[in-house]
Amino acid sequence: MIQPAGIAYAPALAEIHAAAFPPGARWGADAMRLQLELPGVFALVDPRGGMVLARVAADDAEILTLAVLPAQRRQGIARALLTAAGERAAADGATALFLEVALRNEAAHALYVACGFAPVGRRRRYYADGDDALVMRRPLNANT
Repeated sequence: MIQPAGIAYAPALAEIHAAAFPPGARWGADAMRLQLELPGVFALVDPRGGMVLARVAADDAEILTLAVLPAQRRQGIARALLTAAGERAAADGATALFLEVALRNEAAHALYVACGFAPVGRRRRYYADGDDALVMRRPLNANT
């Protein structure tokens, strides 16, 4: 069900992102396209209404953004996208997957912990609203 999403998917990725994030945090189609043109960046889409954008650099991978349409949340889409992104990153040689989450985003934090991520750092005042970002890491292996 989850499939790779290349540059042609940039408008669809941006549409999902816009529905999932507040106006100041939305990534438009141009931003998605620019990201997808960078080395090591890939996107995956779930046709039920979810997307993930990630990048692999050497043996580390990072979730750049993850979004699920509000009406489709709590159906396992985000978990499936995280799993698929981890598998893709491991196949590309990554041994760890990182992400950042706003400290106030308790639902996302709980999801990431349930998916095997653990806190490894904090970025103070990282977000435009002044919230801190919690940096989380999950080890990857060939069977991730």
